[in-house]
Amino acid sequence: MAFVATCIETTARFLNADYKEIFQRMERVGMIDNYIIPNYDPLHSESREVLAQRLVECLNNWEKKL
Repeated sequence: MAFVATCIETTARFLNADYKEIFQRMERVGMIDNYIIPNYDPLHSESREVLAQRLVECLNNWEKKL
């Protein structure tokens, strides 16, 4: 779960947003259970900047599908 927290905080910093808002957005689209956790190994090997970019792209795409 520490990695999930890192993902949320990194994304929040990248978007200049509150981490609680990012957590709620990720939870709403199921991104934590269906993207971050299953893809731990490839995501964990990325730099924080690249990680943030990937997570923001994923979050935006998943939100568009709602």
